[in-house]
Amino acid sequence: MFNKEVKSVLDLIQAFPTEQSCIEHLEKIRWNGNVVSPFDATSKVYKTKVGYQCKNTGKNFNVKTNTIFDNTKLPLVKWFLAIWIATSHKKGISSLQLGRDLDITQKSAWFMLQRIRACFDIDIDTKLDGEVEVDETAIGGLETNKHADKKSDNPYAGDKATVMGMVQREGKVVAMHVADRKAGSLVPQIIEIVSTTAKLYTDEWVGYNSLRRVYDHSVVKHNAHQYVNGRVHTNTIEGFWSLLKRGIFGIYHFTSKKHLQKYVDEFAFRYNSREITSKQRFDLMLGQMENRLTYKMLIG
Repeated sequence: MFNKEVKSVLDLIQAFPTEQSCIEHLEKIRWNGNVVSPFDATSKVYKTKVGYQCKNTGKNFNVKTNTIFDNTKLPLVKWFLAIWIATSHKKGISSLQLGRDLDITQKSAWFMLQRIRACFDIDIDTKLDGEVEVDETAIGGLETNKHADKKSDNPYAGDKATVMGMVQREGKVVAMHVADRKAGSLVPQIIEIVSTTAKLYTDEWVGYNSLRRVYDHSVVKHNAHQYVNGRVHTNTIEGFWSLLKRGIFGIYHFTSKKHLQKYVDEFAFRYNSREITSKQRFDLMLGQMENRLTYKMLIG
């Protein structure tokens, strides 16, 4: 349990030096003194020598059951270090580097990071409102590997993936991997996430044209080299794209379309928790640990 301000990896190691200290912190985060059976939330729970037992089902469990730590062979001390690094490093960390830092295999480090990313799902309890910027961008793809004289001028050419994002100024960002940049892929997501009372700012892409029927929709004309028109611009969401791309290209180098959303969620999580401390971000992630992901599910 945190008994002092934790600002660094060294502080974290001193705060959680043993497996039991990690377990106690997880129990506080997950149950806060009121243990609930993961098999039957209405059941009475008995304390045992190795954990707890659910009276109604007769099954034994502990604080790691049905969480990202379920059936892990790695000590929680290493898990805590991995979570601290993944949530506090602005651009993330590669599985190769994490494997070296924790003295585990790259495969184990990759699986560990993917389990952690599974807890980064963005849960927006209220729709984005006020001034909201919307944009889409292209990530990865084989086009970047082509010789300069064979590259297409279209940033979405080749095997690139499309990611769209919505950000409320001075608020949260929501970003997602979509099939393409056509209106049918963009507009339904915007209507689901953004309140109809919002002022919506986009570029002049035709896929956004129908939004004027629903929103107070203003456009900045990038093709005419117009990037700011009073309050109208998309610089905030483009700043997020810069963080995402620098992280993917500089740290991860490549992400498959299959796993792209997990990486997008990772960067969105850090962006949305940018105004809290590393300790608070660490506990925020642990508060979402009931998201078990098996290796078979991950590679299937």
